[in-house]
Amino acid sequence: MRPSVKVEPNPALEASAFLKAARGEKAAHTPLWFMRQAGRYMPEYRAIRADRSMLECIRTPELAAEITLQPIRAFDVDAAILFNDILTPLPVMGLDLDFVKGAGPRISNPLRSTRAVDLLGVPAARESMPYTAEAIRLLKPELDRRGIPLIGFVGAPFTLASYAIEGGGSRNYEYTKQMMYAEPAAWFRLMDKLATVQADYLGEQIKAGAAAVQIFDSWAGALSRYDYQTFVWPATQRLIEAVKPYGVPVIYFGTDTGHLLEDIAKYETDVVGVDWRTPLDTAWAQLNPGQAIQGNLDPLLLAAPWRELKHQVDRVLDEANGRPGHIFNIGHGILPTTPMDNVRRVAEYVHERTANR
Repeated sequence: MRPSVKVEPNPALEASAFLKAARGEKAAHTPLWFMRQAGRYMPEYRAIRADRSMLECIRTPELAAEITLQPIRAFDVDAAILFNDILTPLPVMGLDLDFVKGAGPRISNPLRSTRAVDLLGVPAARESMPYTAEAIRLLKPELDRRGIPLIGFVGAPFTLASYAIEGGGSRNYEYTKQMMYAEPAAWFRLMDKLATVQADYLGEQIKAGAAAVQIFDSWAGALSRYDYQTFVWPATQRLIEAVKPYGVPVIYFGTDTGHLLEDIAKYETDVVGVDWRTPLDTAWAQLNPGQAIQGNLDPLLLAAPWRELKHQVDRVLDEANGRPGHIFNIGHGILPTTPMDNVRRVAEYVHERTANR
């Protein structure tokens, strides 16, 4: 899974506030981007999606590139994140995925047996998902002109496994935990397959031009610390170690993972993303020296009156206390009902308040 060569950095982007903060360096201002910053709260996005499916937009490079650029043109953000979905690799591995309006992702043939795990494919990303790299290549000229780094991403093995086994989102992860506990050999084979596919997929994104990558472990917080250490940490570590030699910053993000931060720190990723449940200063105290942090405004606050929103943005910035290596973000994705004006106002305010610290 290890790359043979390190990707050469783009000097014009290396000095960007986002990449400097990701390396733990002092930047001219606190950089900012929003998870799911391209999405349904933007009328431009809704116009594209009006007669197109999610998978069609992901698999059409021109559409994925255009959607990625929509928030870059609308807001003063410091990084772009590729329009994609963490579940994109599952269909090429053999799972029937659809995004059902009002219900989210649904898999009609979820993994419920050891045989199903063994039949799951491990295709090369270059052949099975070429549209992602092509979208990045289409994006790069405009992003480079603006000095904006692009973030590529994948889902972590546990989060993808939970979707693949449950058949969609879940409250209790009943089938997932059942496989973990009752069929541990099959579980570890599944995690190895997912780590292999995701490492290869991230490598293709980096080689196409992604300047940083994020690994979303959205549902890891559903696990006890023991289960995380036993059933999740080893495969996630292999994924991260496979990506590090490319030389771009690696961000690991999970929700409700305050009890797991000591284990997450051991991945030694460049950046750790935390959600809104854990104060930044509390989280930072559990990370390694020099490790950057990303977060962590509650996304629902983006719909609050400005007096409250500004107060809570100040609270997050005060917790960071001007320390190098802070990337301002929300603690999960932007919600569809979020007012665009609030997104714009937060971006402007964070830059204004933190400039020339």
